[in-house]
Amino acid sequence: MTKIILSGCSGKMGHFITRVIEERNDCEVACGVDTYDCGDYDFTVYKSFDDIKEKYDAIIDFSNPSVLDTMLDYAITKSVPAVICTTGYSEEQVKEIKNASEKIGIFYSGNMSLGINLMVELCKMATKVFAQHGDNFDIEIVEKHHNLKLDAPSGTALMIADGISEASEKEKQYVYDRHSYRKKREKNEIGIHSIRGGTIVGEHEVIFAGRDEVVSIKHEAHSKEVFAVGSVNAAVFMKNKESGIYDMSDLLAE
Repeated sequence: MTKIILSGCSGKMGHFITRVIEERNDCEVACGVDTYDCGDYDFTVYKSFDDIKEKYDAIIDFSNPSVLDTMLDYAITKSVPAVICTTGYSEEQVKEIKNASEKIGIFYSGNMSLGINLMVELCKMATKVFAQHGDNFDIEIVEKHHNLKLDAPSGTALMIADGISEASEKEKQYVYDRHSYRKKREKNEIGIHSIRGGTIVGEHEVIFAGRDEVVSIKHEAHSKEVFAVGSVNAAVFMKNKESGIYDMSDLLAE
C-alpha cells in the first residue's frame, strides 16, 4: 500500500486525484497540504508541510510554482520521493528540481497523460525520419487550454518541443510570437502558439509542414482525470525509488 501526501489537494486536480485513489486498492491519501482547506475530505489537510504527522511513501504535488521550495525542502529532509505535476516553473526552479533529484527520487513530467507521452515519441520519430530525407519540413506546435490557465505556452508544449529538439540533428530555436518579426521563417525554428478560451481541457497539435504535404500529430484531453490517473501511477511507481530524475518513459518501461 502506497501512502501519498497530496499537495494542492483543495484544487480541481486534487479532487480528481482523490477520486482516482479512492477507486484503487494499492494506494491511499495519507494527508493533504493546502493553504485552503475545502473541508470535505476524509483525510487531514494541513496548511504547511511542517505540520504533517502521518507516515507516507510519496508526495504528489499538483499545486503552484510558489510551493516548490517548501515542498522540496520537506521531501529532502524526510527522504521521500516526489511526483511533480505542477507547471509554469521558471528556469531557475527547474534547476532546483534537478538539484533536488541528486538527493531524492523525483518524477517530473510536463504532462502525465499516457497519450501525450506517446505523442512525444511519435514526434521524435517523425523528426528523425524527415531529417534523414532532406529535412524539408517546418515544425509548428499549437496548444489550446481553458481561459483560466495562467502559464503560456503550456508545459506540455515545451515538453513536446524539447523532445523534437532532442531528436533533431540541428539545434532548434523556439519562436513564441511572430508579430514583431518582419522576415521569412528560419529552418531551425519551432513555432509555439498558445490559445486560451472556454473550458478546453487541453489540446496539442504538432504540424510538420513540407513541400505540398502536411503531417499533423494531435492529442486531445477531454477530462483532467487523464492527468490524475498518470500522477497516481507515478506515485505508486516512485515508492522506494533511489535518487534521480524519473519520467513517464521510465514508468512505461517497467
